[in-house]
Amino acid sequence: MTTFDLFLQQVINGLSLGAMYALLALGFTLVYGILELINFSHFNVFMVGSFIALWTLQQFGLSGQETILVGLPLAGVLLAAFAVTMLATGAIGVGIERFLLRPLRNVKGPAAMITTIGVSYILFNLILLTVGADSKNFPNPLPPLAFAVGGAVLRLREVLIWIVATLLMLALTFFVQRTKLGKAMRATAQDPEAARMMGVEVDRVIMTAFFLGSALAGASGLIFGLYYNFTSYLIGFNAGLRGFTAAVLGGIGNVPGAMLGGVIIGLVEAIGGQLIGTAWADVIIFAILVLVLVFRPAGLLGRLAPDRS
Repeated sequence: MTTFDLFLQQVINGLSLGAMYALLALGFTLVYGILELINFSHFNVFMVGSFIALWTLQQFGLSGQETILVGLPLAGVLLAAFAVTMLATGAIGVGIERFLLRPLRNVKGPAAMITTIGVSYILFNLILLTVGADSKNFPNPLPPLAFAVGGAVLRLREVLIWIVATLLMLALTFFVQRTKLGKAMRATAQDPEAARMMGVEVDRVIMTAFFLGSALAGASGLIFGLYYNFTSYLIGFNAGLRGFTAAVLGGIGNVPGAMLGGVIIGLVEAIGGQLIGTAWADVIIFAILVLVLVFRPAGLLGRLAPDRS
């Protein structure tokens, strides 16, 4: 392959990673936009989602690197896997908000954020103790179809990842911009007390934000498994940090910004890993996080909000 072909291949890989990070970033940005809370449990909700997806696919008789035929069986299995995974992780998010964070909502200081860190470690250790420390092979239901793009290779799994991620992002954008509950979410994000006085059920809005954010983390966990063909109790930390960096880069609290940040981080990881090595790509990614926080804390598309206190 020529240098350009290698670059094009890394762009394809980067867009796939970016789709996964964008879905993760959307979970961070939904919760922060309403509560101004960094939900660190999101890291391992993503990880748990990958295991739920693994177990769901196994219920269809898929294990290891087996494949099934293209057509309705494939579409049905994948739709079921996404539906079950997103509903399950969404329910986890609702449980975290309802039983662990809502009692702390009026407590000033970092108590709520520290609680999300504790929840993240609980999820981490639950999977470690029940599943074990070894990595698990992820079923591969996709046929090995590939398309030549110049000298690069575009596989069916990348096409599927792009389609699913795009549809989920468009659905979220429509929900936030066009539905009554989405408008209530935007009103609550701007001024929760004013929204409450106008009849908005703020508790319901916050629960919805946690459900949607956690459901998107579950979808991202399934995409991780399809892309890398493995999962492990360790995957939440690195992927979660990249998703958080994407949210900050784009403008945390800003839905289009989270999408843009995810794509940028994915491209930086893939292209940087090819040019200077994976370890240095990590340095670049987290240097971006520091520089954005120092020089443009609102992110690329975000705006600094007035202090609510």
